[in-house]
Formats: sequence, C-alpha cells, structure tokens
Amino acid sequence: MLLGTTLSIAAAAALVNVWLANRIGRIRHAEKISIGDGGNELLARRIRAQLNFAENVPLVLILIGAIELAGKGGAWLPLVGALFILARIAHGIGMDGALKWGRAAGTMATMLIEVGMAIAAVLIAIQVV
Repeated sequence: MLLGTTLSIAAAAALVNVWLANRIGRIRHAEKISIGDGGNELLARRIRAQLNFAENVPLVLILIGAIELAGKGGAWLPLVGALFILARIAHGIGMDGALKWGRAAGTMATMLIEVGMAIAAVLIAIQVV
C-alpha cells in the first residue's frame, strides 16, 4: 500500500528540518560558534525551534501513517498534515521574534492537531469511525 499522504508530509518535514538547520548554521558560521549557543540568544532560539520540531514531527508522522494505513485518511488527512507543516514553519519564524504571533499560533495548532489525530486514531482503533 502506497502511503502518499505520509510520504508527502514526511518529505515536507524533511525540507523544513533542513531549513531550520540551515538557519542555525548561518548563525554558527557568522558568530564562529561551533558547540552550544555561545550565549547568543538568537542561536539558542533557533536551536530550540529545531529541537521542538524534532520532538513533534515523529508522533504526527506516526499518527498520519497509522490513520492512512487503516484506510481512514480520506481528504482531511493531507489537509491536516499540510496545516501541521505550516504551523511548524510559523513556530520556527516566531521563535526569532520576527512573527510575534507565529510561535503561539504554531504551538497551538501543533497541539490541537496532535490531540485531534490521537482521538481519531483511538476511534479508528476501537472501530467507532
């Protein structure tokens, strides 16, 4: 079975991860900081944004894959996955302080998506949906 939604969201997540890492690398290079954050607040924020991304993406991808594998994804699953990716981008930008509402909106959307998908997964598992 081809898991098109899972593959697409995983690919998008990989690209966002590279973008987040590149933002860190640019500061490390400019400030000559090879380990840690060197007391640089922007670098610390960007490191944390990437770590937060890495903490949330695996669970969401597992949920997307499991729901899709169960045959219950339908048209809503790719939309939720895309919203998740947009939320993580907003969070990353918001962690810089440039997009003031980005961090809060990205965090809230991520949490709502995770809870919603967890509920959907449980309902699928007990065959209510």
